[in-house]
Amino acid sequence: MAEFTGRAAYLQIADEIKQRIHDGKLSPGDKIPSEATLMTDHSVSRTVARQAISRLREDGYVISHQGKGSFVAVPSEDRERRSPEFTQITEHLDEVLRDVRKLTARMDQLEELVRQQGPKS
Repeated sequence: MAEFTGRAAYLQIADEIKQRIHDGKLSPGDKIPSEATLMTDHSVSRTVARQAISRLREDGYVISHQGKGSFVAVPSEDRERRSPEFTQITEHLDEVLRDVRKLTARMDQLEELVRQQGPKS
């Protein structure tokens, strides 16, 4: 079951599968759990299960075949260097950067409002 950690459920599921791959519990060519299995095992919606598999595909951990399922991909050199912890830290940094950009935009708006109002007498 995906836990409430403030981290998206699909990322938690993807990280769990990545960890199983890194630990050797899943090898290249092995079929990963289906969407239905992920839904049941983690008590999540089909959308969340799909997002987890999509993330694994984007990160190069799995390849999917229509009607057959998703399978552990042969590791690329780049992926081999990325541990789940590294990926998680990178994702957190991306979130922080997005938040900083939002705050910067808000500060710019506030500064503009102060400039428009001018000095008070």
